[in-house]
Amino acid sequence: MSGRSPQSPEARRKRLAALHARFGREAIAKLRDSDRPAEVAKRVAIGVYNDGFIHAGNLAYISLLALFPFIILATAVATLIGRGGDSEAAIFTILSQLPPNVAEVLAEPLLEVSSGRTGPLLWFGALIGMWTAASFIETIREILRRAYGMQYSAPFWEYRLASIGLIVGSVFLLMIAFASAVTLSSLQHLVNVYLPISQNIGAALGLARIIPALTLFGTIYAIIFALTPLRYRKRGCRKWPGVLLITIWWLLTVELLPNAIGAFGGYGRTYGSLAGVMITLIFFYIIGFGVVIGAELNAALADAGDSALKGEKYEGPYSDELEVEDPGEDEEDQE
Repeated sequence: MSGRSPQSPEARRKRLAALHARFGREAIAKLRDSDRPAEVAKRVAIGVYNDGFIHAGNLAYISLLALFPFIILATAVATLIGRGGDSEAAIFTILSQLPPNVAEVLAEPLLEVSSGRTGPLLWFGALIGMWTAASFIETIREILRRAYGMQYSAPFWEYRLASIGLIVGSVFLLMIAFASAVTLSSLQHLVNVYLPISQNIGAALGLARIIPALTLFGTIYAIIFALTPLRYRKRGCRKWPGVLLITIWWLLTVELLPNAIGAFGGYGRTYGSLAGVMITLIFFYIIGFGVVIGAELNAALADAGDSALKGEKYEGPYSDELEVEDPGEDEEDQE
């Protein structure tokens, strides 16, 4: 389905504004109870039904398409700051967040891409990589704007430049994740050497998994926060519930997908030599579906209010009570 969700924050705001103008503030007070679990679940279900399947497929394709240019960009940035050897470490950091069978498919091509370009060819590839990888960010922006019921109002190049900035920032976050993993490994080694009695504490606490999971949460939070429509960024609407859901969804997929594939006997008989690619696309499709659910959850929890935007007209005896807001960079989707 591709229709706009009638339960988006902007659709709810417009309905509440119309009711406020006709019946007054007190009459709609109960309708603004946006945190009831059943109501939130209904909004999420409608939004996912409208957009989930289309955007999950789009995000799966874009993820596979943008991953290799992203690695080229990471290699160029690592070379620029004198850390050329970190590009392979960055690849292994990415692969550590993927199911083993997906990582096995991508490892050799990614390592080949990172080591096959030097000099001007590397920088040309990095420029192309920034543009291509930015399409991944634009897909997430589209998911969020549809979830909130917003349309684009700024020029195309402004959004694209912002997406490129997020991609470059993601490269540095990736390097921070690698540095954190190295630091954790070194600390664990020192503890094991000097405090043998605590050798099993780190393993018992699962620190080796907690740090990457926290890094994944932080990266997703930064992207979701930056791409959430400006008006809902400023209103104090919660971002963490959707981010937490996406993070848990990702980690569960990494753990469960290999077992699920094994239970069905693999995909070799169906797809032959393309089985590895298909498994990779299936993984990214599932992750994309989780991203849509997370975006819809944040939108369902958002308090849209009952204000009117400049240019909107509502008729009724209480229309003068309506607070009028400037939409700024955001506009309501009129489709």
